[in-house]
This record gives sequence, C-alpha cells and structure tokens, in this order.
Amino acid sequence: MSSLLVTGIGQLVTNDATLGDGSPLGTLVDAALVVEDRRVAWVGPAASAPAADTAYDVSGRAVVPGFVDSHSHRVFAGDRSEAFAARMRGRPYSAGGIRTTVAATRAASDEQLAANVARHVGEMRRQGTTTVEIKSGYGLTVVDEARSLALARQATDETTFLGAHVVPPEYADDPAGYVDLVTGPMLEACAPHAKWVDVFCEKGAFDEDQARAVLAAGAAAGLSGRLHANQLGHGPGVQLACELGLVAVDHCTYLSDADISALASSGTVSTLLPGVEFSTRSPYPDGRRLLDAGCHVAIATDCNPGSSYTSSMPLCVALAVREMRMSPAEALWAATRGGAAALGRDDVGHLGVGAAADLAVLDAPSYVHLAYRPGVPLVREVLVGGSPA
Repeated sequence: MSSLLVTGIGQLVTNDATLGDGSPLGTLVDAALVVEDRRVAWVGPAASAPAADTAYDVSGRAVVPGFVDSHSHRVFAGDRSEAFAARMRGRPYSAGGIRTTVAATRAASDEQLAANVARHVGEMRRQGTTTVEIKSGYGLTVVDEARSLALARQATDETTFLGAHVVPPEYADDPAGYVDLVTGPMLEACAPHAKWVDVFCEKGAFDEDQARAVLAAGAAAGLSGRLHANQLGHGPGVQLACELGLVAVDHCTYLSDADISALASSGTVSTLLPGVEFSTRSPYPDGRRLLDAGCHVAIATDCNPGSSYTSSMPLCVALAVREMRMSPAEALWAATRGGAAALGRDDVGHLGVGAAADLAVLDAPSYVHLAYRPGVPLVREVLVGGSPA
C-alpha cells in the first residue's frame, strides 16, 4: 500500500467543522493531507505533515472536495437546441419536450448511448465532479429503461429508475396502464441496475396518487425514493416527499410556507438545480429562504438535453450565489456535502479523515473564485481516490 502527500495547499476546504477554522467548511491554510488506500488518512498544517511514499505540491492553490452531482440525466440521444433557442425568444418551457428525446434515445444504439454517457462523465470530471447520480427516463419502454440503467451503472453506482418521467405517446390515452407498466414489468427489469426510484410529480407528468404508487412499488423492490417536484408550479410533490421521509426532493422552485416548514422538520434534502432556471428563464428557487428556515440544501446540474444541458457544477455554484442569494461558502457546501447528503452518503463530499480522497485542485487561491470568476476553467486537476481522474 502506497501513500500520497498532497502539500503546499494554500487553502484547504474539508467540510469538516472539527478541522481548521471550525466553520462548516472546516477551512485550513498552508495545509496538507495524506492519502492511504484511496482515503484521507491525515489532515493538518503542511509543516506538520507526516512522510509519505510520494508527494504532490499544489504550489499554494486551493483544494476543495470533489463536487457531488446528485441529479443528472446523462443517458440520452439527440439534441434540443432548437427548443432552447425558442425559449430564448419567449416560448415558455413545458415537460412535453421530453418526448422528443425519448424518440431519439429509443432509436440510438447501445454504443451511441454509451459514448454519450462517457463524453458527459468526462466533461464532469474535468470540472471537478467526482460523484454523480444518473437517471433513466428517456426510454420509457421496458427494454429501453433497462438498457439505459445498465449503461448508467457502468459509470456510477448512483443510478435512478425514472420510468415515471412522462407518459409516452403510446400510452397517451391510458396513463393508468403506463403506471401499471412502470410498477410491474418495467420495475422488475430495471431494479437490478438501480439504487433509487424517482417520479416527475408535476402537472403534465404524474399526479400525487400515481407518484405514491410508483414510490411504493420501488420501495417494495428495494429501491430508495426521491422526487422531481414543484418545478413548474405549486403542487403536492414536496409535501409527499417529506411525508414519506424521502432522502431528497429536487427542483423546489415553487414553495409555500407549509412546504418550507415540512422540509425543515423532515430533514429531506432540497436539491436546487439552477442550470434549469438559467436555461428556461424560469424563476430561480429561493435558496436563502430555505437556508434561513434550517432546511438541508444541495445543488446539482440536472444535466439533460432539454432544460439544463450543462455538466458544470462550478457554473451551478456561481448561479446559486448570484441568483439564489447563497453565500460562496453555502453554495460550495451544497455542491459537495449537500449533494452527498442527497445521496445518503457520508463518505464523499468532504475531506475529513476516513473520507474518499476525491478532490479538486483549483487554479486559484480560494474557493470563492468559483463564484467570483464564473465561466473560467479553474479546476486544474482532479483526484479520485487519490489518483488523477
């Protein structure tokens, strides 16, 4: 077993409040960390660092935990740039465009889909993301959903069955029949490749009763639940997620006082997806309101070809600061340890002793530059388990 000393760290964000300055970010200056067996074995001042087999001097740069992208749709084919251009001319966003991607995905080969996933994961890694969740949802047949999840599982263990994305055209006159398919043969085929089950609980997609049925069937098959909810307007999804004790509910754009209270008391993570609002010109979620109420907040990309075609967590951090009234520290936490909480993980999203040695070296002296210099490729190197990604 070899060890690695990462030293010369000008600013180290650990996300461990027992370290460094005692803040939630657990920030140290002039720091170092030691990696053994793919995990953090020691953290502290560089001057006190123990010896290791090899050393990597980052020359005063900032180091942050690898981003945890807890919501993405990366198994798809096709392009919806024309729809994006139309939205920029004033056409409102609706969930119906998903069906365009469904048709392209069904027509694509396994090789084409796998290449697309690999391209997106490569983009993600280059921008500092070391843990990613990937959903199905663009196949909407038993065969296409199962193959989507099998391909996603090649890239991550955090895979989500989203057969209940929208009702496909062939079931337009029989949505109840489609729910039966999702909760029966489709779930049976997909469960071996999935960790999570998800539902788009929204007008134009699935209502509360349908969402309950899908989540209950998923739970019976051993899958943990999460929800897309309250993206396009007020609805029952957030309250349902809190009632059922789901780990996370995503979007959370339109929230009532009762929704906020339920999120704060339940502990369900509110995953905010600012790339969606950027791409659709919709109102941004009020991150400040959620944080001030004591809610748990995560940030993710929602990378998909329709409403948020970005794989950049740094962009989402910058948008959270500028548009959702979060501080740079709060946004970084939400994009790292917050994302880990949204996946029920305590081994990633931080750099405390025992955590996975997943980190990003920034070509900057401070994590604040992630929001201060939006659009600039600040991630110089990414280590996963202490090895270059």
